[in-house]
Amino acid sequence: MKVIRKKRRKPFVPISTMSDIAFLLLIFMMLISLIHYRREVPIQYPEAEHLTRTEGAKKLEIWIDRGGRFYVGGKEQALQEIEGLIADTIVQDPSTQIQILADRDTPYRNINALVEILKQLQHRVVSFVAREPQKDEYRNR
Repeated sequence: MKVIRKKRRKPFVPISTMSDIAFLLLIFMMLISLIHYRREVPIQYPEAEHLTRTEGAKKLEIWIDRGGRFYVGGKEQALQEIEGLIADTIVQDPSTQIQILADRDTPYRNINALVEILKQLQHRVVSFVAREPQKDEYRNR
């Protein structure tokens, strides 16, 4: 008895669907990047002549706008809520860096209220965010 062998087909990878998969991966990556988007409050940064760059593994950004309103994570919060949030953050990781981003026209009493809370909690890893003045601004002084 003679065995008839079927012809084997060569393996075929459909290339036309590869572009669809790449497109879907691109959309997925774009959506994931939006999840970790930093919510900023529109402020005018104060200027400082001597700046030091600080880097920390964990940061807590507290924004203060011109009207003296406090924001954490883009959401407005009362000063008492921020005190509890700072305390909880410090308990979880004492090396957390608190960054204060205040508008240049913010009344000092609002910044001082936040600094007093940090003093009461005895947290010393604090930085004030500022921008370097432009070279033209030095000439105008």
